[in-house]
Amino acid sequence: MFRPRIIPVLLLNEDHLVKSRGFKNYRYIGDPINAVRIFNEFNADELAFLDISATKNNRVISFDIVRDIGEEANMPFCVGGGIRELSQIREIISAGAEKVIIGTYAVENPDFIREAAQEFGTSTITVCIDVKKKLFGKQQVWTLNGTKPSGLDPLEFAQSMEEKGAGEIIIQSIDNDGEMHGYDLDLIKMISEKVSIPTIAMGGAGSVDDLRRAHTEAYATGVAAGSLFVYYGEKKGVLINYPERQEIDLLYA
Repeated sequence: MFRPRIIPVLLLNEDHLVKSRGFKNYRYIGDPINAVRIFNEFNADELAFLDISATKNNRVISFDIVRDIGEEANMPFCVGGGIRELSQIREIISAGAEKVIIGTYAVENPDFIREAAQEFGTSTITVCIDVKKKLFGKQQVWTLNGTKPSGLDPLEFAQSMEEKGAGEIIIQSIDNDGEMHGYDLDLIKMISEKVSIPTIAMGGAGSVDDLRRAHTEAYATGVAAGSLFVYYGEKKGVLINYPERQEIDLLYA
């Protein structure tokens, strides 16, 4: 039986890990390479690293950190943060990453996705769509780490990214980020039903059952989470964790 990939998302602030809530209130988590080693032991399906300050500071995610991750990781991983040039993608892939994640620049220059897909193949290009509700409940795409509204409709933008050549789409709810109350299933389902490329749910997972629901109810082909995999217990103590294989098998049996 098909089951979605279960992907821990680790937020980098330059050289260290942090965790956000609503794309704000960043909390120090630890060292990225140590986290990779722990996820190796858990046999995680895949890892994602996003440098949350790269675009804002007009830089790209550190190639050295990507290389360090590539030397340590036993699983596929993808990275994002400030990517605006084909040469940057080439360097990141050479450093060991399987895919790149592009967010803000996909909005600013949609044709870059076409150029990148033609150069490196669609399977290399993931577009992250950060979505937040406006005052009266209508959702739109936001950029620059959730600080700038684009005015774009999430579904229309997702369809545009598929047409440009994106290999998969991350659907990220800013409102649910770090809340651990569950994904925005309506948002995920709306997009998953209308695009043919893989969709990854992100933002809000607080239990393994949330992972199940994102796939069975909203048709996501991958489920990503941050807080679920770095916190433990009601007091949210920092503890890297991942579901055991038996638990995963039971989820999607």
